[in-house]
Amino acid sequence: MHFIDLTFPRIADNLALEEALLDEAECGRWQSEVLRFWNANSVFVVLGRSSRYQDEIRVSVVEQRNIPVFRRISGGMSVVCAPGCMFYCVLLSLKFRPHLRMLDSAHQFVIDQLRHAVQIATDSKIKMDGTCDLVVGGKKFSGNSLRIGRDWLIYHGTLLLEMDLNLVEDLLKHPPREPTYREGRKHTDFLTNLSASSSSLKQALIETWSASPTDERLPYDRISQLVEEKYSRREWNLQR
Repeated sequence: MHFIDLTFPRIADNLALEEALLDEAECGRWQSEVLRFWNANSVFVVLGRSSRYQDEIRVSVVEQRNIPVFRRISGGMSVVCAPGCMFYCVLLSLKFRPHLRMLDSAHQFVIDQLRHAVQIATDSKIKMDGTCDLVVGGKKFSGNSLRIGRDWLIYHGTLLLEMDLNLVEDLLKHPPREPTYREGRKHTDFLTNLSASSSSLKQALIETWSASPTDERLPYDRISQLVEEKYSRREWNLQR
């Protein structure tokens, strides 16, 4: 496995990179599994693939504050991202890891790796709860989702480190679906920041996945195409 530590200036490019890697891998133009990191440098909202904009977001607040809204290719609920939020992604081969074609196996495998790395970086007791949340002290600090292709899958998520969690309460409604362990808590009572630096988490994840720097050229043409056709367009981002 190789790793990529890269944050593009534009949010759309960061979202497009992960879809581009999946597309290129499925076409045989990208050969290696990948661990990727990036960071939120501004405030934005990302909808899940099937999320309904009006159901999950406080639309008037988002519009008043001119907060950009995007849509990802994987499932799950909407998330607020801001400085202090770190993202990770893994691109995994289903030919090499056929057991990951089963959703439960994919969630368990990747979350186990992520939990192991977080425990190394923090020396905290980390628990998996819900479908694929990571929790410390009963509060969620990492939400995750996936997209399965024919021969590859993308698994990605957030790690809350030093984010202003009041932003989540301001910008998101209470979710229409929630895991049992949430117990109806509002966002600020349900979420927490992890006591770890992004550098220590990155290093722990690199070691856990035995990843080395990539020497492959990133698919910049495909990234640009996806931004133009999807991630910069209201028709994609606000389609529901």
